[in-house]
Amino acid sequence: MDTEFIDAPDHHRYELRAGEEVVGFIDYRLRGELIHLVHTEVLPAFTGQGHAATLARAALDDARSRGLRVHPDCPYVAAYVAKHPEYADLVA
Repeated sequence: MDTEFIDAPDHHRYELRAGEEVVGFIDYRLRGELIHLVHTEVLPAFTGQGHAATLARAALDDARSRGLRVHPDCPYVAAYVAKHPEYADLVA
């Protein structure tokens, strides 16, 4: 399945889409140079396919490219960072 990662700032979330369909999302709150990654959700029809990891990696990569510090409020994102130390430097 081809997916596209997008920032949907009007909804305060990153989305992973397959065409027009939302596969999953990460809610965020942006406060200056700090982004709180609040909640990750993959829709039931798409679970177990690695989409949560794709969302976490893309959100962290986006934060890095924008020079943002990250506060991983979401337990999934916090666990992802713990397993991928290359993102530890982003954590505020």
